[in-house]
Amino acid sequence: METKKILLVEDDPNFGSIMKSYLEMNDYQVVLKVDGKQGLSAFKANLFDICILDVMMPEMDGFTLAREIKKVNSRVPFIFLTAKSLKSDMLEGFKTGADDYITKPFDSEVLLYKIAAILKRKSSSEQDTEVNEFRIGKFEFHYLLRTLTIEGEAQQLSPKEAKLLRMICTAKDGILIRKEALETIWGADNYFNGRSMDVFIAKLRKYLKADPGIEIVNIHGNGFRLIINP
Repeated sequence: METKKILLVEDDPNFGSIMKSYLEMNDYQVVLKVDGKQGLSAFKANLFDICILDVMMPEMDGFTLAREIKKVNSRVPFIFLTAKSLKSDMLEGFKTGADDYITKPFDSEVLLYKIAAILKRKSSSEQDTEVNEFRIGKFEFHYLLRTLTIEGEAQQLSPKEAKLLRMICTAKDGILIRKEALETIWGADNYFNGRSMDVFIAKLRKYLKADPGIEIVNIHGNGFRLIINP
């Protein structure tokens, strides 16, 4: 099973270190940051399955950080783990879109169950909303059959070609982030996988040339966008 990645943002270095070790002992991959600005930079540079955020932090408080995270990826779940226990603070936390608000001190085993439940709910939701058939200009793309059809002629795609084309078709805000594609399909963002993905992008462009209104364009330093001209 794929190891889930957690962004932990906590300004108390001792508590943060203990939490990081505890979560890693329970098979999570954890990135620990000590203030809100560092946390936001880490979130923008990596893909995380869930975020655990303190509220009272230097540079940027947890509520502001949560709002900024939501601007980058509105679907990522997050939990506030904080000493701020007033009702008004809890309400503010949930208004930002938090999946849970846990006050210190807390039961670490309960936290694990809550993380697992949130991740399971997120996974089920994503599966329920998966789209497998697409209209791309004059093409019909069927992800499960891995076929790209135009005027009755079907091109059989490889599994990676199909996954990559589907990610391009469903990319948030229309831009497929290069790092996201590499980590999802190839397992890691590195030079060799990047060159491999470029080859696959070139193959998809070749297949789609039959419709001159379709382009897969490079977004410099970011990823790819599918453009369909009438």
